[in-house]
Amino acid sequence: MTGPLSLPPVPDPFRLPFHYGALHQVGVDWLVDPGPVRRLLAEHHPGLTAAVLDDGSALVSLNYQLYFAQYAFGGGVTQEIECNVVAFPTTEAGRLPRLTYAQYARGWDQTKLLGIARLHVVCDNPFAIRAGRELYAEPKRPGWFEVGLPSLNGPEGDTWSVRCLAASAGPGDVLERAPDPVLDLTVRLDGLTPVAASSAPVTGYGTDREGRLLAGPMNVSQPYRWFDLGDPGHSARARLTVHAPDGALGGDLGALLGAEAPAAGAWTYQSPPVAAHHRPYYLPAAPRGRRAAAQEVRPPSRADA
Repeated sequence: MTGPLSLPPVPDPFRLPFHYGALHQVGVDWLVDPGPVRRLLAEHHPGLTAAVLDDGSALVSLNYQLYFAQYAFGGGVTQEIECNVVAFPTTEAGRLPRLTYAQYARGWDQTKLLGIARLHVVCDNPFAIRAGRELYAEPKRPGWFEVGLPSLNGPEGDTWSVRCLAASAGPGDVLERAPDPVLDLTVRLDGLTPVAASSAPVTGYGTDREGRLLAGPMNVSQPYRWFDLGDPGHSARARLTVHAPDGALGGDLGALLGAEAPAAGAWTYQSPPVAAHHRPYYLPAAPRGRRAAAQEVRPPSRADA
């Protein structure tokens, strides 16, 4: 028997759990050959094994997040995109259910051992980059985003458009943007009927500098919406364009997805609004006589007293 596991430290100024004030998220899944996934996992996360679904495929996902957090000093908005493969701790292989992709996407794995092994994370918030690295051993680096998202404050529709561009961390951890695009992800979900997917908590895996495997669960308060894109007629609804194929992220995506791998599914989450400021309306104007009388009324002065 082994003794109890120790918990990783939580360095100042961080506090856990980290609470999201709002979250907007889109993810796209690809079913791929397990061979390249196994090679990358051996390089990035040697304690993990690639999950193989019922059809013999491994699973790669990209997910974009826009989230708000409220702190004691105010608020912060963060955007990031993750490149993940679905994997599990090698030591836990005997506990896993056998699933199809659709079953996995709907949250049938109640062990929550089928988690996301992060290969690359690009983020526009230096504080969030530091938190991801120090708390969860995320391979997080700077980038910035140009996006078009479904919104109650925008035109009707369910299309997500995400462009990730290069950036670096300048003096004082200030994000310095570069004009170079890294990738474009477009997901057109208009007209499709989603299925409620109770897949949370999602287990995120990281490997720290000492080679220790970390598992961090993320709870989401409402079900995700999952869209089945497996029908050939839906193959063009999710489009990924890699602009930097020789970079670390672009090179790994090329190895995992090949040239034109069709997406198998997409999933979204959008926090519900908590308040709404409604359209104003005009009040009727007062009649002229009453308006003049109102103008003659003045507050009493000390002389009047």
